Amino acid sequence: MAFVKHSMACEDCGSSRGFAIDDNGWGTCFSCGKKTPPASTEAHSSRVIPMRPKESHTKAYNASEGIIHRALTDRKISVNAMQAYGVGFRGDDLVFPYGEGVAAKVRKNGNKEFTIEGNWREATTLFGQERFSGGQKYILVVEGELDALSAHQMMSYKTPVVSVRNGAQSALKDCKENYDYLDSFENVVFCFDADQPGLMAQAKCAELFSHKARCVKHVNGLKDANDYLVDNRSAEFVNIFWRAERWTPDGIVAGGNLYDEVMKPLEKAACEYPFDGLNKLTYGIRQQELVTVTAGSGLGKSQFLREIIWHILQNTQANIGLMFLEESTRKTGLSLMSLAANKLLHLPDNEATQAEKDEAFKQTLGTDRLFLFDHFGSSDVDNIVNRVRYLAKVVGCDYIFVDHISIIVSAQNNGDERKAIDEIMTKLRMLVQETGVALICVSHLKRPESRGHEEGAATSLAQLRGSGSIAQLSDMVIGLERNGQADDEAERNTTYVRVLKNRFSGITGKACALLYSLVTGRMTEVDEEEAL
Repeated sequence: MAFVKHSMACEDCGSSRGFAIDDNGWGTCFSCGKKTPPASTEAHSSRVIPMRPKESHTKAYNASEGIIHRALTDRKISVNAMQAYGVGFRGDDLVFPYGEGVAAKVRKNGNKEFTIEGNWREATTLFGQERFSGGQKYILVVEGELDALSAHQMMSYKTPVVSVRNGAQSALKDCKENYDYLDSFENVVFCFDADQPGLMAQAKCAELFSHKARCVKHVNGLKDANDYLVDNRSAEFVNIFWRAERWTPDGIVAGGNLYDEVMKPLEKAACEYPFDGLNKLTYGIRQQELVTVTAGSGLGKSQFLREIIWHILQNTQANIGLMFLEESTRKTGLSLMSLAANKLLHLPDNEATQAEKDEAFKQTLGTDRLFLFDHFGSSDVDNIVNRVRYLAKVVGCDYIFVDHISIIVSAQNNGDERKAIDEIMTKLRMLVQETGVALICVSHLKRPESRGHEEGAATSLAQLRGSGSIAQLSDMVIGLERNGQADDEAERNTTYVRVLKNRFSGITGKACALLYSLVTGRMTEVDEEEAL
């Protein structure tokens, strides 16, 4: 897209040079963000609007300064709706407050020009957000402040309604910044303008909330919520709200149309494991894959995950989400730094210098690519799932680690371990499909009837806890085996890696042997024939 006409007047906000028309005929105002369809751009751009001096956008905002609440008659917005959002007149100016006295948009009466008062950068909440507590069944998200007032009025002042801050162009950014608030509602209903920019922004925002999202489909001829109110069609608006369709992604494709796709050369995995023997069986780590790592208690599952994390950090530019539920973020951070330093920084008797610690931090936590979950003991399944979704969709993590499933299960209140495991695994499987992340989880094993796993017993899918959902829903299951009670030090510190399930290639069996160094804290692949 290229702009073919520039520096024209905008009839919506009064900008004398902010309007431009692209080579498709669409008009854009870079002052107010308004989009104008091709049919209207000629008349829009030809109108001459005299220049007016603008007030400073850094003017202080005084929330206690007298505001008069009265009906906005030309928009048919009632005084009750104005009061509900704290919107009112200050002289001839119409004031829309944001946050708790942080900032406000001020519309100059009669010319549609907005100015900003207060600290707009700190006013990051959605318009009206502070008026409604989270956690309710529905919230309606619209594109403008007047639409928020109109919709709330038409919904009999019962349904929470908020607006994005700067129209369609900022909608996705605004929803990401207020993700936790919107995600606390059971249903997030979007009702943006029925134009191309509005519909495109609505689709992107709905995708962010996936199964919670619903999209309103406007009646022909009506563009936004205020149109219904002005046209005395409030009942129709309420009707389309309750008939809002759940967002569903595109993706139904006829097989005959896939020729070009299936003939493309197969790409290698986005990242390999740090161990050659494991890569020979698995062909690396793929996006949209759920991997479960399992072993007996205390046999090095977390250390195995850290080696993978360190390898991804060194060999990709991807962001990584870490949810180590049995340890503090400090312990997780120090353990990762230990890999970079080749010293046990997480132990009190380490002899690392400050320079070595600083360098280890720079290579790990200081990359700004690691995002750790500080769970404060909260391991509720929905809380964990929501945080995984946040890491994937908002933070942009391509790899997410959850250690471990068993602690999430133990936090549930239903007392049925099998049902709890089925629930968490089903939700994680759906999340992997939805977001496309590579999700690597840890699960404990049931104790075998003979010798225990801490004495080197072999792992198997049958020993996974629950009804079998871990084995069924995982793309890859990797078992770790080690005789932690062996008299020989080398044997006691050697972990054998076994692929128990491999949906990608179907190859299973022993993969490699890893020797843990008590000096460096690293797991190093050793000759498999000698180790096995």
